[in-house]
Amino acid sequence: MTILGYSSFDWLPSALYLLLLITLSLRPRNRPETKPFIFLVQGLIFLILLVHGAVLHDSIFTPEGFVFGFAQNLSLIAWVGLAFYWFQSWMLPISSMRLMALSLAMVCAILPDIFPGTLLSARTVSDAWFKGHFIVATSAVGLLSLAVMHAILMSIQDRALRRQFNYSPESRISQWLESLPPLMAMESLLFNFIYVGFALLSLTVFSGLFFSQALFGRPLVFDHKTIFALISWFLFAGLIVARWRVGLRGLVAIRWVLGAYVALILAYVGSRFVLEVILQRT
Repeated sequence: MTILGYSSFDWLPSALYLLLLITLSLRPRNRPETKPFIFLVQGLIFLILLVHGAVLHDSIFTPEGFVFGFAQNLSLIAWVGLAFYWFQSWMLPISSMRLMALSLAMVCAILPDIFPGTLLSARTVSDAWFKGHFIVATSAVGLLSLAVMHAILMSIQDRALRRQFNYSPESRISQWLESLPPLMAMESLLFNFIYVGFALLSLTVFSGLFFSQALFGRPLVFDHKTIFALISWFLFAGLIVARWRVGLRGLVAIRWVLGAYVALILAYVGSRFVLEVILQRT
């Protein structure tokens, strides 16, 4: 396909993710992962991340200007989430999350090929302030997206420990759940994701509030995107304060994370989805 007159290869990362997923699925699950195998898989993920990142950069920062939409946003979120997984997997035993992270990246990577986005600005491509704001915002949303995936996984793990699921001890889901780190370690990792993501989200929200004219060429407007972003920031801030003051944890913390993330997605993805898909406006 073509976006604004130039050829697009948005399909390539998704195809590479799919090929890697098929290759991994052919490997016997009961075979332990050797160090050469881990290095090979990590190397392949890194190479696909490079391709995915290059395609995204060229399709967003185009010669005509800054092209963006909800599909590009989701693809970037998936890219950052997989990149953080790749980095953390060198230090933590989280290989059981690999298929989930790769599957999310595969689905989101193809979306820009279906919904190409719109030309938002011809000026901001060369604006260093805007690029910095954009990179920080994308990293924040991507990292918090990974935190939500982690929270959902913790919820499944917690329900399994409470025997709320009926499954055979010899089933694949049982083996997968048993391969996960202990719930306490998962919870510590979740809040590490949230701390870093919240710091980046704070930079994003307040740079947008105080430098709106410099970043976007217009004064601050309290539209639905700004309001939902502030709601999400306050919810994540409340979660961190509750964690520090009363030791908030467990399912209550997970529900809080999900609620704050819904507001964040409504701010950074939902607005573009409503405009482009529901209202058919650019």
